[in-house]
Amino acid sequence: MAEKTYLQAISDGLREEMRRDKRVFVIGEDVGVYGGAFKVTLGFQEEFGAWRVIDAPLSETAIVGGCTGAAIMGMRPVAEMQFADFISCAWDQLVTVAAKQRWRAGTPVPITVRLPSGGGFSGGPFHSQNPESSFAHIPGLKVICPATPEDAKGLLASAIQDPNPCLYFEHKHLYRRIKAEVPDERYETPFGKARVHQEGSDLSVITWGAMVYTAEEAAQQLDGDGVSIEILDLRTLVPWDKQAVLESVRKTSKVLVLHEDTHTGGFGGEIAATIAEEAFEDLDAPVKRITAPDTPVPFSPPLEKAFIPQVEDVVAGLRDLAEY
Repeated sequence: MAEKTYLQAISDGLREEMRRDKRVFVIGEDVGVYGGAFKVTLGFQEEFGAWRVIDAPLSETAIVGGCTGAAIMGMRPVAEMQFADFISCAWDQLVTVAAKQRWRAGTPVPITVRLPSGGGFSGGPFHSQNPESSFAHIPGLKVICPATPEDAKGLLASAIQDPNPCLYFEHKHLYRRIKAEVPDERYETPFGKARVHQEGSDLSVITWGAMVYTAEEAAQQLDGDGVSIEILDLRTLVPWDKQAVLESVRKTSKVLVLHEDTHTGGFGGEIAATIAEEAFEDLDAPVKRITAPDTPVPFSPPLEKAFIPQVEDVVAGLRDLAEY
């Protein structure tokens, strides 16, 4: 075990998969000589060569389309979008072609698309989105949202070995901010298994990605008032751990769903609907959602702060539920 940042864990996990499986290669804009926009692949081209760490032209369509063909031919490509927002350029190749191929022909399409996502650094509307719910709606795609360095490494290994296209959302605001112990050996973290980030008995917070830590800070404030908060980190949205969510709901009877994505059509709505359908009689209060508003991500730091759910927003929401 060694303490590593979230970014280091991703880099180490990717390097391990490339060392153990020669079918794995990386492709993206500036991933080779430059080492990636965030330096995840720094030094990779020196170790693995330019044929396995490929500097692509500025065309997300070409990157994902090329990966689809390579995957069908037996390779295991890892594509990096410099920012998650740019995946929209490759929507047709990903959603119309890659996501459908295994369903229509039985052909494995083991693509992993790394998507640096999220705000918190004033990147503006084209570099700060959390578009995970757009893809959670598409059959054939898997959606991964690690919150911890340990999960970042283990979920990446699982994604690379999975026979389906996997969208791996790595939150930029966690890259160098979050550190934790990460096992030195290779391991895979299974999809669809939520992680209890914090045990509690009075209220449940269902969340993922960077919002796990926002929830944690809010829970610390409520702890001083004698309110016990359980935080459930979903880890993956497709598949998602419905059973763990329902167990937490039945334990606390009050639920807050928290995510950085915008409100309308966000994945929190799917969770809330499922709770209403399958655990309605276990609830002592309506399911509450705290999300970003339905606007593009602002560039201005004060406006971005108003856009992204803050600790004080979660504290207020939890207090409302506690008093209901």
